[in-house]
Amino acid sequence: AVKISGSWNTLGKNSLFSAMNRFIGAVNNMDQTVMVPSLLRDVPLQQRDAEHGSYLREAEADMYSYYSHLKSIRNDIEWGVLRKERAEKPAAKPENSETESEEEEGGMDLEQLLQFHLKGLHGVLSELTSRANNLTNRYKQEIGIAGWGQ
Repeated sequence: AVKISGSWNTLGKNSLFSAMNRFIGAVNNMDQTVMVPSLLRDVPLQQRDAEHGSYLREAEADMYSYYSHLKSIRNDIEWGVLRKERAEKPAAKPENSETESEEEEGGMDLEQLLQFHLKGLHGVLSELTSRANNLTNRYKQEIGIAGWGQ
């Protein structure tokens, strides 16, 4: 059990670990289902997202780029983003980092700040899980195997 904000919670379906595992599982399923990722090129994501009643973002030009994006996020979760940041630029120590971070908090309680970010991360992971599942189903429709493996 983990004590969060004054109450004891077990690692249930609403835990951050469960959300991460669901997302990683959905992306792994997507990765195993999509046998030929190049078939996703030039397949638009302009399909209406029935679950949310809106169009998927135009920034992801096609299903292939979104597929790659979801896999990249999975890798960041599994391996950490610091690994990626170190590869992109040399580490630089900011001056007065302690005082700057205290000022950024604006006096906010660290536990409240953590809860805010955990809640946001949980929501983002849930949305990404849904989108990975949608991409998997869309791929099955595109290649004519909708309904298989269910």
